[in-house]
Amino acid sequence: MSASGLRIKSPDLLVAESGADLEGHGLKRTMGLFQLVCFGVGAIVGTGIFVGLSDTVAEAGPAVVVSFVLAAITCVFTAFSFAELGGAIPVSGSSYSYAYATLGERTAFLVGWCLLLEYGVSVSAVSVGWGQYLNELLDSLVGWQLPAALSAPPGDGGIVNVPAVVVMLLAATLLARGIRESARATAAMAVLKIGVLILFCVIAFTAFQDGNLSPFAAQGAAGITSGASLAFFSYIGFDAVTTAGEEVRNPRRNVPAAILICIGIVTVLYCLVALAAIGALSADDVADKPAALSLIVDRVTGSALGGGIIAFGAVVAIASVVLAVMYGQTRILMSMSRDGLIPRVFERISPKTSTPVRGTWIVAVVFAVPAAVVPLDVVMNLTTIGTLAVMAVVNVCVMRLRRTRPDLPRRFRVPLFPLSPLLGVAFCLYLIYGTGPATWLQFAAFLVVGALVYAVYGRRHSRLGGGAGKSVAEVPPKG
Repeated sequence: MSASGLRIKSPDLLVAESGADLEGHGLKRTMGLFQLVCFGVGAIVGTGIFVGLSDTVAEAGPAVVVSFVLAAITCVFTAFSFAELGGAIPVSGSSYSYAYATLGERTAFLVGWCLLLEYGVSVSAVSVGWGQYLNELLDSLVGWQLPAALSAPPGDGGIVNVPAVVVMLLAATLLARGIRESARATAAMAVLKIGVLILFCVIAFTAFQDGNLSPFAAQGAAGITSGASLAFFSYIGFDAVTTAGEEVRNPRRNVPAAILICIGIVTVLYCLVALAAIGALSADDVADKPAALSLIVDRVTGSALGGGIIAFGAVVAIASVVLAVMYGQTRILMSMSRDGLIPRVFERISPKTSTPVRGTWIVAVVFAVPAAVVPLDVVMNLTTIGTLAVMAVVNVCVMRLRRTRPDLPRRFRVPLFPLSPLLGVAFCLYLIYGTGPATWLQFAAFLVVGALVYAVYGRRHSRLGGGAGKSVAEVPPKG
């Protein structure tokens, strides 16, 4: 047996184990392309644009639009790589499985460990932002808000963020019921929040003033870069589409198509929202303001009604992100558990609902704790750097797989290969640089802990290494 870090699980074995070309690993194929696109949009559009926009404006000023474009370019290059890999290896493990098939078990485990930041910690961060707009909605409807002690974490003027816990538990309840119900709810919420953001743009553009765009980049390139690192948080979740590989009809076609469609929709929408926001209200008025979009609409219309509609859209939008991202986390943990790298409880599928019910509730309970007590800004940068690291690895994976398995069927191929994935890696590293030294150190410590967990548990229980009972037989490459 080779060293654990060099244990590579072939794409054929991954597909065979998951039943990706047949029926999923106890999962049901219920999602078509439209539902998958809605699921992707549902996983992306939420706290990052409704809440995080004001933080991005504080860094970049009116050049926030450039920051969003820079973050989008990073996502586009990586989306190409995700699309190729998602069509070639249509399984639930997403980037974890891609790393396992190309770079080895140790790297795959660390990628899965980083995905705890992208999915688990980000769902906590997203939930934190839900309470801000819930209070805005309550204020516009009944003139009353939840007390700060119960709607904000310590450090933000509160004691415990009860709304954040509630939205996570509601999402877990829906996910445990079944993917069909979850997909329908996510689709409805995705359509609604796109409509709300379009409405915001229409209202804000009526008050557009050129003077609000000057000085355009007062903080220079450094401000734009820092803003792009924050804006990137708004795009986190597009790769969640690949976690649905075992519950999608015709995944080799639909997964790549959904990824590219989602990125296109979200990029155009975000740039319009950012431009409309800064044009309607100066950067100084938007920066660091909670529920910024509602504030802008209130100022423009002179009424709380418009802001209430935006707040309602934000409440729905953020709830749909919690739902979609929590779904992605449970499916990645399911794949890791299937490989023996984490406890088997996460791979158990309920015969009644065809979902990993126990794993879903464990995720909800564990990540509800940071959602209740950790301020949003504390986790945003750490989530961002973990996601960027995973995306850099995915770009490396697509280059590696092209070399080791050129025979593998691919419904989509990365354009301008290998320039495109190389640029994807470069942009990821550039945005990682923008997160700052403090975040680098936190992330390094997080990786060290992950390496220790792998050495103590994952390596010894790996099914590929024969550590969890009978070793899984290798499937020979096709052709």
